[in-house]
Amino acid sequence: MSISSTELAAKRKSWPGESEGYAQARQKLLAEEIELQRHIDSVAEQRRKLPPGPVIDKDYRFKDVNGDEVGLADLFGDKETLVTYFWMYGPERERPCPMCTNLLGPLDANAKDLQQRVALAILGRSPVERQVAFARERGWRHLQFHQTVGDDFALDFGGLDPAKGWEYPVLAVFRKTGDGVRLFWKGEMTGEMADAGKDPRGGPDFAPLWLALDLTPEGRGEKWYPKLEYY
Repeated sequence: MSISSTELAAKRKSWPGESEGYAQARQKLLAEEIELQRHIDSVAEQRRKLPPGPVIDKDYRFKDVNGDEVGLADLFGDKETLVTYFWMYGPERERPCPMCTNLLGPLDANAKDLQQRVALAILGRSPVERQVAFARERGWRHLQFHQTVGDDFALDFGGLDPAKGWEYPVLAVFRKTGDGVRLFWKGEMTGEMADAGKDPRGGPDFAPLWLALDLTPEGRGEKWYPKLEYY
């Protein structure tokens, strides 16, 4: 039986000069942080125990950096699990989405580590050469970019609304099994599921920017978003 978060938080050591009010509030918050970590672990375990997802029957095609056309199964390489991120950088965009760009920067820094365990592919509707050119501009060195051939993947996975002409980011994980490629998990938070005044996002947040800001007195802010350039 696990020790309660309250008991564990009581082991906290006080800082010199802290007030009694701060000590009490910080210990209470620490208990909540312990509970949060336990809940994150529990959700991750539930995710890992999902029943087999649907088999991907459609032959989605992609163009790699060599100009070769490949299928979804080819993106796995020698791995059994494939993590994909469809970013908002369609051919009609002059520049890619700042939020997607902010997420891909840290992902590039961790790509080599991730690729020891899983395959990782970044997918976009712009020509792959255009995606790679932007990656070089940002100093990204490890992400592997692919152009979606046609819009079937974007449409089927919720990355494109043809009526509005809007793109949406899509985080999806696939698993290669004996009977083909299956969808393991896909981010499914939509605007209809977001709390009032909040952007739709999954939990835990995938972008370290927001996690870092959550540690500060100012927080995320209500109207602030990252930009591609700051002057």
